[in-house]
Amino acid sequence: MTRPIEVWMTPPGPNPWKVIVILEELEVPYEIKSIRFEDIKKPPFIDVNPNGRAPAIIDPNTDLTLWESGAIILYLIEQYDTQKKLSFGSLHEKNLLNQWLMFQMSGQGPYFGQCGWFNVLHPEKLPSAIDRYSNEVKRVLGVLEKSLHSKQWLVGDKCTYADLSFVTWNDRMDMVLGVPNSKPLKDFPNVEAWHNRMISRGSFRKAIEIREKLMDEQGLMPNGMPKGVNNMAEYEDKMKREEEG
Repeated sequence: MTRPIEVWMTPPGPNPWKVIVILEELEVPYEIKSIRFEDIKKPPFIDVNPNGRAPAIIDPNTDLTLWESGAIILYLIEQYDTQKKLSFGSLHEKNLLNQWLMFQMSGQGPYFGQCGWFNVLHPEKLPSAIDRYSNEVKRVLGVLEKSLHSKQWLVGDKCTYADLSFVTWNDRMDMVLGVPNSKPLKDFPNVEAWHNRMISRGSFRKAIEIREKLMDEQGLMPNGMPKGVNNMAEYEDKMKREEEG
């Protein structure tokens, strides 16, 4: 019998939820260890991940502790996707899946994250930084838009871990660009249709339901800030006061 995998996370960021979506898809039992952002550089979290970034997992079934969301996804696929529900076994398709996961890790995640930081969280508006990362977001979406032409999925004829690795960041597009918009992907119709196919899946809906509960427990707004805090400078000041108090 498979024992639950511990998933250590801070609820606001998109990266931990990529892992939850994969676990839900594969029906692997898991248990969430929810950590406040201000505690992510302290024990017990840094005893699990010395880099102090979420997510990390502890798998009691294999006695493996692992961090970095891309590495975790690859591990879960190799260890638990025995029926190839989210993957393929052929040389060609297997490597294309890894290619897209690497693009998510090196392209979408970092650029979307920096765009969100300078648009929403940074206390000072820096037009050059906002323009740079907003343009990079559009470039990444353009790559996906072209690649999804006449296709439903990035690789093959089914939804895979490569597709799902993008869904949580794409779902935060309104926050990333700092503009509330009911259709932030409207300029990229292939990406928008692809994204809608993924967010309709039960795995994603379950992840969002859990995220909202954990965010509420920690008193956080949708952008990850505590209620009543407007930017990262205020958040850091709040954490400093709590530390001193």
